[in-house]
Amino acid sequence: MPTVPSCFADSSLTTAPGPAHGWAQVPALLLAAGRGERMRPLTDACPKPLLEVRGRPLLEWHLRALVEAGVERAVINTAWLGEQIGHRFSDVFAVEGKREKREQLSISYSHEGRDFGRALETAGGIARALPQLGPVFWLAAGDVFAPDFTFEAQAVQRFVAGDALAHLWLVPNPPHHPRGDFGLSPEGLALNLPAQDPRPRYTYSTIALLRAELFTAPWSDIAPGNPEGVAAPLAPLLRRAMDAGRVTATLHTGRWTDVGTPERLAELNAG
Repeated sequence: MPTVPSCFADSSLTTAPGPAHGWAQVPALLLAAGRGERMRPLTDACPKPLLEVRGRPLLEWHLRALVEAGVERAVINTAWLGEQIGHRFSDVFAVEGKREKREQLSISYSHEGRDFGRALETAGGIARALPQLGPVFWLAAGDVFAPDFTFEAQAVQRFVAGDALAHLWLVPNPPHHPRGDFGLSPEGLALNLPAQDPRPRYTYSTIALLRAELFTAPWSDIAPGNPEGVAAPLAPLLRRAMDAGRVTATLHTGRWTDVGTPERLAELNAG
């Protein structure tokens, strides 16, 4: 069993954010609110996104990829031990050796634990953070290791030019999730396949481009900004939009791990 890593090591911080501009600079929402029950006892004292993979907190791998892609603003939602995440990353992140304002990531937070005493699940958490985002934004879960993924400006431009409410990155099914989640048509549509449908399914990587419109009627009934703290999953919204032909997808074949157990974390750190 791996030992609990330090959650307070030095992070790559600077002091001032740069202005966001253009569709290439849409913000990102990083999901970091979960309790990480399956990761216990590692998560009893350290939030799951701060568990280290190859010398860096899981969440930092996404932050670095966002900086490298030129994204300039991120929102992190927190609940369980969320103060540790804010302490670690503060309000600005920059990769070592890159100190220009355009190479920095401004960070703000959506503190579900502070505001409601619990995490709001995926759709509830996104709805709560929407006032800090915009009409289009990246989404990524802070407990997924995807070092080959790039937050490409071209993907944003294609998404904005279309009418999809979401674009998902799917991955080949890992051993712990052999049935997958969604189908993928030859035209690039994500498919909400019936249980008996023989077509292949793939696993949702938890990385996506989303429109804020997905969190309004008829797709969602959560009030704007989720002032009541409604907890709700994202999958039902995505399935409704898929049934209307409004979700596209890409199959990502790079390295990807859902770091959901201590054993998977140990395997990554041993590799």
